[in-house]
Amino acid sequence: MSTSSLLSRRLVLSGAGKLALSAGVIALLGGKETLAANMAGGSNDVAILNVALSLEHEAIAAYQIGAESGLLQKPVLDVAVLFQSHHKAHRDALVATVEKLGGKPVAPLAADAYAKSSKLNVAAIKSQSDVLMLAQRLELGAVNAYLGVIPSFGDSALAKISGRLAADETMHYTALTQALGGSLPKDALSYGA
Repeated sequence: MSTSSLLSRRLVLSGAGKLALSAGVIALLGGKETLAANMAGGSNDVAILNVALSLEHEAIAAYQIGAESGLLQKPVLDVAVLFQSHHKAHRDALVATVEKLGGKPVAPLAADAYAKSSKLNVAAIKSQSDVLMLAQRLELGAVNAYLGVIPSFGDSALAKISGRLAADETMHYTALTQALGGSLPKDALSYGA
């Protein structure tokens, strides 16, 4: 599953040992199985943040692809650009935090690498609805990822930030669902299961 963001983007992590599980979960939820395997038992804050940063880069690229596709009508294009700006702010906060912790922030891939990514499946995008469905899928993945890592945090402040970000991503997902003419979930407790 590809996600637009998986960990708090405004946080300064503490206690790498307390977050070992969440790093692996984040990596797995981000479709980074190899990274998850390499992180088992040796997680640290910078590695966790860089996984989230790589996913922010992917989300920014996905919104850019949608914006440049020529498929989005003006009001929808404005919303896509707004959501992309949120992801850019998250990216900037993650970069600053990684650097503050003495790490090297992971760089984004080249734009064509994202365009060729099987996870984004850009070749299948033929309409505005296709662009919106890609964004919707990424945002729902982010909602579930943020909610999924909350129990892994030993620090309640990190859990709170993850919950706030899940709420933000839920807003994105809901707006996209409404734009697609979808309905709200009929069942309670629809997210994070």
